[in-house]
Amino acid sequence: MIKAFAILTVLAALPATAFAQQNPQGAQGGAASGALTGAVGGAVVGGPVGAVVGGVGGAIVGGIIGDNTPKFREYVVTQRRPSYTYPEPVVVGGTLPRQGVTYYDVPSEYGRTEYRYTVVNNRTVLVDPATGRIVQVLD
Repeated sequence: MIKAFAILTVLAALPATAFAQQNPQGAQGGAASGALTGAVGGAVVGGPVGAVVGGVGGAIVGGIIGDNTPKFREYVVTQRRPSYTYPEPVVVGGTLPRQGVTYYDVPSEYGRTEYRYTVVNNRTVLVDPATGRIVQVLD
């Protein structure tokens, strides 16, 4: 436990400018660094579950972020997509079944992403269409 605390202390002490210099892509690069740093710190303290929680706290790379999030939610509401009923919790890392779920393209005005969206239990989610894995819950 002392070793984990020492690693987290070092991570917390690193100046933000060090991460910014390594990620010249701006805000999106900074978000990716935040997610990675959070995942590493979370893994040290809590193992795999800690990594998921720590990483999601930063951001999802390729997800819908910032000002685009409320605009995208509004867009989804206007589209009136049917909600898929799913008996499991709707959480990042959950996997939707291959049959019965309809995925929709994310318009480029909300950010370029390889993911698609759907509505599950009345919640908007981004999903990796190749695996059915939920990568971001937007509601």
